[in-house]
Amino acid sequence: MTSSTISRISVGRAELLSRSAKATDALSMFAEASTQLRRLMPYDAAVWRVTDPVTGMMTAPIRAENLDEGGCAVYWESELFTENVNLFRDLAQASVPVAGLRRTTNDLPARSTLYETFMRPRGLQDELRAVLRVGGRPQGHISLFRAEGRAAFDDAETRLIASILTPLAKRLRSFAEPAPQPQPQPQPDAPYGPGLLLFDASGALMSVNDDALAYLDTLPEGPAVSSPQGIRVPAWVHATAMKARAVAQERDRGQARDCGQARARVRNRAGRWLVCHASCLREANGGLGASAVVIEPAKTSEIVPLIVDAYELTDRETEVTLYIARGLPTGEIAAQLHLSPHTVRDHIKAVFEKVGVSSRGELVGRLFTEYYAPLAERNMTRVHTG
Repeated sequence: MTSSTISRISVGRAELLSRSAKATDALSMFAEASTQLRRLMPYDAAVWRVTDPVTGMMTAPIRAENLDEGGCAVYWESELFTENVNLFRDLAQASVPVAGLRRTTNDLPARSTLYETFMRPRGLQDELRAVLRVGGRPQGHISLFRAEGRAAFDDAETRLIASILTPLAKRLRSFAEPAPQPQPQPQPDAPYGPGLLLFDASGALMSVNDDALAYLDTLPEGPAVSSPQGIRVPAWVHATAMKARAVAQERDRGQARDCGQARARVRNRAGRWLVCHASCLREANGGLGASAVVIEPAKTSEIVPLIVDAYELTDRETEVTLYIARGLPTGEIAAQLHLSPHTVRDHIKAVFEKVGVSSRGELVGRLFTEYYAPLAERNMTRVHTG
C-alpha cells in the first residue's frame, strides 16, 4: 500500500467518524458512515443494524442497501438454525469482532449455508460482517457484501472496519439517552393492551391482535417480511420469533449475557420505549407449536440499563443514581453502599456532570420521568402509515 493510499484512507476515516459523530439518530449515522465508507472500500450491498446491547438481538432501525426485503427471513433462518461460520454471537465475543466469509473459509464460501441459501442466489460472493461493540456490549451489526467477480475483502479492509467500530458503537449507544418529552397528543379511548403476534414453524404470521397492529404502526420504517394477511412484519420482530424457536429447539448457543433470551427493546417514532419478547408455545402432545411475540411498553427496569450505559455511568454511579431515584438522602445511600457520605457526594457530582443536570430532581426527571408518568400520559396515539 503506497503512502498516498494510506494518507487517503486516514483522511477518509477521519471524515467518516466526524460526520457520524454529528448524526442525530441511528439511521442518519448509518447513511453517513456508509457514504463515506464506500469511498474508501467498494461493496455492492450492505445492511446496518441496531442491536439490543443486553441480549444482542437485532432491533430497529435497520438500513438495507441494494438488497431485496424477501431475503430477511432467509438470512436469519441461516444465522439461527444452520450457519456455523462467523456467527454474530461469536463475533460479539471475539478479540477483533470483524470477519470476512471468504477469508474464514479459505476461499471456499460454499462451506457456509448463508452463502448457499442467501448470497449465491443474489449474486453475492463475499460478506464482511462486524459487531459494533463498546464496553463488551453489542450496539449494532454491519454486513457488507461483494458481488461475484469482485476480490474478497482483504486484511487492510478488515483493519479499517475494526478501527471504526468502537467510535460508531459509542455514537449508537448515545442515542439511548432520553429524548425530549413529546408534545401532548390526543389520547385514545383506552390504553393499548399487549400486542400479540403468532408465527407458525415456518415463520409465517398466523394471527395478530389489534393492539399489535397499533404498535406496528408506531415503529420505525425498515426492512419487513410479508405475510399472508398483507401485514408488513418488521424484520427484527420476525427474527425475534425465529430466535424463540431456535432457543426452544436448543439450537441456539446464546451467550451467557442473554441466556438465550428472545428479547429486544426499541424506540417507536414518538421516542417511547417498547419491548418485544417471544417464546415458543407447546402443543397438547408436548411438541413445539406457534411462536408467540408480545409487544408492550417497556418497564423502567428494562430501560435503565440502556440509559445509564448511554451516559457512561460506572456500576457504582448507577447504584447511587437508583438510590437517588428512590428518594434516599446521602447518609442513607452511604449506609446502603458501605461508603462515606463524602464518597457518595463525589459520585453524585460525577453523575450530575455526565448527565448534564444540577439537582437530584432534574436527574430523576431526565432519566425516569417518562416511565413514572401516570398511565394516561403514556398512552400512545395510533399513527396510520398507509
